[in-house]
Amino acid sequence: MKAKVLLDPYRPKVPYEEVKRVLSEAGVKTSARRADIGIVVGGDGVFSEFGRNESIPLLFVGVKSSRPTGSKAYLAEVDFDELVPLLSKLAEGGYEVLEYKRLEVFKDGRSLGDVFTDVYLQRGAESNCVRYHLEVKGTRPPIKESAIGDGVVISTSAGATGYFSYPDKVRGGDELIAGGHTHLGEDQIGICHILPTYTERSGSDEHPLRYTVPWGCRIELRIDRPVDARLYGLGWDRRGVKVDTRDRIAVLPSPRTTKVIKTS
Repeated sequence: MKAKVLLDPYRPKVPYEEVKRVLSEAGVKTSARRADIGIVVGGDGVFSEFGRNESIPLLFVGVKSSRPTGSKAYLAEVDFDELVPLLSKLAEGGYEVLEYKRLEVFKDGRSLGDVFTDVYLQRGAESNCVRYHLEVKGTRPPIKESAIGDGVVISTSAGATGYFSYPDKVRGGDELIAGGHTHLGEDQIGICHILPTYTERSGSDEHPLRYTVPWGCRIELRIDRPVDARLYGLGWDRRGVKVDTRDRIAVLPSPRTTKVIKTS
């Protein structure tokens, strides 16, 4: 078995040589080109980035952190310090490869790439609230909403434990329920407004915070007033993709999938 080592190019949680040493100890060779699997070491953000653009099966390896704000790596199949015995299990065929659906994001008709977990339209660091409109095509009746807030998250099932789950994490005033994650089905797309001061659904009395729509829907976004608004989740650039009032954003199912290794 040959593996491709995939790390955060800027702030890897484990040095490349250390990962390579552990793989060698387990009898796994490394290869950047002709690899059978990808070993992704990091947190959920790193998993999300490689999950959106790699075609080989991926094993998500988390790194334990003692810091309260350290990586939680909810998507990890194994911790790094337990990787050697798990690789031995893989060599014996004790695993399966699951395929996760992706979303594809467009700006003014041009593809910005795929999303494995989530994409979110959010205000920049020095911006006021975002006033935006959201439309879902493919539901009956179509959903049309207006909102004022920090932005909106659009999530796949793989991203359900991320930003999409923030309402579940805050219950009982200031209490943080870290294990209260939402779960999405593979046939669902999650939509969640980020800290809205106001939402309104056209033709109804609803003021939605979070909901799901069937897979296959097309979600369109546009902002209503000039503001520092950006799309995040589409690459390593932490500045995101700038969006202004002239831009039209569309999110819809991608024809590609992400292959994830799960042990039995």
